[in-house]
Amino acid sequence: VQLVESGGGLVQAGGSLRLSCTSSRSIFNFDSMNWYRQAPGKQRELVACITSGGSTDYANSVKGRFTISRDFAKNTLYLQMDSLKPEDTAGYYCNAETVISVEGAKAEDWGQGTQVTVSS
Repeated sequence: VQLVESGGGLVQAGGSLRLSCTSSRSIFNFDSMNWYRQAPGKQRELVACITSGGSTDYANSVKGRFTISRDFAKNTLYLQMDSLKPEDTAGYYCNAETVISVEGAKAEDWGQGTQVTVSS
């Protein structure tokens, strides 16, 4: 499976960006899809997730500002980012998980990432 992110860029604090992650196959069968981010010198952070049933969750740092969504017809995952802050600056990565065993083992696919830079 190929996941291709787009939509990153440079934006001023308070601005908005929408990230997209397009899958080479149907996203219907993924058990969850997630957005991670990683800033230089920091650990990778799970930002937002959406389950196959449509439940969503967010890191406390982005709640109320970011929205994860998906479009099955386009096989695309989105991350709408509003009220951006300089601390949101990071590489953003799309991730898709598929449960492959009854013990809960998962197969994961990753995109190449897209850079988001928020200037103050």
